[in-house]
Amino acid sequence: MDGLLLLLRLILSGTFAVAGFTKLKDPQGTRQSFLDFGAPASIAGPAARLLSLAELLCAAAILPARLALWGAAGTLFLLIVFIAAISNSLAHGRRHACHCFGQLDAKPIGWTTIARNAVLAIIAAAVIFGARGRHLPGFRSWLSSLDRFETAVVAFFIALATLAALWAWSVVHLLRQNGRLMLRLEAIEVDLGLRPAPPEPGLPVGTPAPHFRVAALDGGIVTLDALRRLNETLLLIFVEPGCPGCDALMPDMAKWQRVYEGRFTIAVISRGSLESNRAKAAEHGIQNFLMQVGEETSHAYQAEGTPTAVLVRKGRIASHVAGGPDAIHALVEKAQLPPPLEKGELAPDVSLPDLDGQTVTLRGLRGIRHLLLFWNPDCGFCQGMLDDIKAWERETQDDAPRLLVISTGTPEANRAQGFRAPMVLDYGFQTGQQFGATGTPSAVLLDEQGHIASDVMVGAEAVMGLARGARVGLVVN
Repeated sequence: MDGLLLLLRLILSGTFAVAGFTKLKDPQGTRQSFLDFGAPASIAGPAARLLSLAELLCAAAILPARLALWGAAGTLFLLIVFIAAISNSLAHGRRHACHCFGQLDAKPIGWTTIARNAVLAIIAAAVIFGARGRHLPGFRSWLSSLDRFETAVVAFFIALATLAALWAWSVVHLLRQNGRLMLRLEAIEVDLGLRPAPPEPGLPVGTPAPHFRVAALDGGIVTLDALRRLNETLLLIFVEPGCPGCDALMPDMAKWQRVYEGRFTIAVISRGSLESNRAKAAEHGIQNFLMQVGEETSHAYQAEGTPTAVLVRKGRIASHVAGGPDAIHALVEKAQLPPPLEKGELAPDVSLPDLDGQTVTLRGLRGIRHLLLFWNPDCGFCQGMLDDIKAWERETQDDAPRLLVISTGTPEANRAQGFRAPMVLDYGFQTGQQFGATGTPSAVLLDEQGHIASDVMVGAEAVMGLARGARVGLVVN
């Protein structure tokens, strides 16, 4: 019995020590957990620190025999509070991240979280029950009561547990390192053109946007067509209750709706409890906060996970799915750009620096047909067609369009490409996006008056087809 109680105390102490230490190492995540559970922002930070210290204090108190009863009582009290708070959140449809063990366990709460805490509560209750009316043994006195064989067995199992923990730690870190190396290797192979780039998430750009019917927070029905009547450019952001990234992004969503009102419409599409979503929308002042029944709308747009976002222009998909706050911020920057130019429109009078810092304007190209080639010296697909496009450049006739290379990267990297044609620098790829180029290599043809004379061609094969067709006077669609 004494040995069992000592084992239970070790389990409780180890669990609470890990929980308290990891919470101290992740103060922002712990504070966010308090906010998700409904704590006021003014006390969330201090409460997070106090909880970490309380867990460490319980972990330390349960080891000495004279304090074990109080340590077990403290752990039981904390576990009851945890179970009550998690049950309340689940009852209201909130499945936010737990951060029970800091960044080691940032998964959404669920009934498994309650079950884990209930098992620990039973262990704490068993220690309290075993301590009633009797003196709990200390670890030193218990060890001294063992004979040589028993001591050897205990030492063996302690050594075995230590080796198992070290082995598990090394395997986890080895797998993580191997995963990072594989990701880097895949990225290098894609850049060198040795393997095709993985498909971008979401529906193909240019396909019709799926129609949907979702509920407004006041009970009304909102459709894609209704949102398009507000603005032909829509940014759909998919969120859900209990998503830390979504909660962190909500103040930005409210600001974007105010700042970019009239330029494009932001619609936030969530799911889950109506009550919790109303509270989020009211807390941050977010308009166009809409509700899907399950995940039917996000599935239709292939927006897996939250937060994610997709841009829709004139009823068509205008971007790949952006996942995570950083990618959504970049998509908002893209949404501010004017819609891509269409065939027959006059090209904008863009001014770009060449490799020597001199300004080149597209207006100055008028009078001669030009092939605009959107380039990136670090793009493996660009390097794969470099010899072909340079051969085309050498073989062009007088009536062929002139080449202008619009590239990202540094002047030095672009000089090393060896083009005869002038090169200008498009930092941030904004000019390429204005013409509707979704990547590199891409190309578009301008006529003598500076109008768009072809569709934007993306990929080495399509670009070379446009270049060769333009040389013999074909119009490429």
